Amino acid sequence: MNVADAMTPRSELVVVEIPGTRDDVLEYIQDHGFSSVPVVKGTEGGEVYRGLVSRDDLIDHPDEDQLAMLMREVPTTGADADIRAAAAVMVAENARRLPVVDGDALEGILTVTDVVRAIARGDVDGDAAVGDLATREVNATHVDTPLPVAEREIGLSAVPYAVVLDDDATMAGILTEVDVLEVARVVEGEEGTGDSFADQDDDWAWEGIKAVGNRYLPTRNVELPLGPTSEFMTADVVTVSGRRTAAETAREMISNDVEQIPLVSGGELVGIVRDVDLLEGL
Repeated sequence: MNVADAMTPRSELVVVEIPGTRDDVLEYIQDHGFSSVPVVKGTEGGEVYRGLVSRDDLIDHPDEDQLAMLMREVPTTGADADIRAAAAVMVAENARRLPVVDGDALEGILTVTDVVRAIARGDVDGDAAVGDLATREVNATHVDTPLPVAEREIGLSAVPYAVVLDDDATMAGILTEVDVLEVARVVEGEEGTGDSFADQDDDWAWEGIKAVGNRYLPTRNVELPLGPTSEFMTADVVTVSGRRTAAETAREMISNDVEQIPLVSGGELVGIVRDVDLLEGL
């Protein structure tokens, strides 16, 4: 299977153009829910691909406004490349999106989800047991952890989720970046964030909690509610056993619109199957 068979073509992409600003990227990310956006420049000879701007780029450079300074070069692929080779690049470079280019022209975008969808359809090999592909190190938090702290845990662990455990260390749900963004409130231009932070008498109050609750997310400044993680997590969690195949797990991911599924054995949490783990199986 070639990249062209799975990618989103240029005709269906939204891009940002040079010259532009961070606000152009923010609008795209907020409206479409993607984590990055391709950057192009119009020339006399036509549109030219220039790079990619991601949510992380905005976070890492909060004071930079010019699009040309925010964008970066990322690995690319060609439309005729084998999808397994493209998946290998994604895994090796930790890239969730590969611009598909021909010379200087942007032909489309291939995402991790596109590859997972191909595995789900049976277009590429999906016979491997997910017990052999799963990641055994699981990022976790507690049901009573304030949301800003749980979000910070997710950020520090460099994964887009946290499995939520109750007092018995049993899985009670899962919190993802999407869950966090759904309740985030932009406070750009405000000098303070009011009473949303913990008081000194609160159980979770410690020096620096204000920096946790008021940090750079996809937008300039975002405020998160201080309620416990249990109020914002997904409680009805889809799980898989180690005997399920990559294709079966890929279908679960696509049908439930998730990027990771907890791996269980005898009802106990033993790992996590990430979408990139399925790519590694190729």
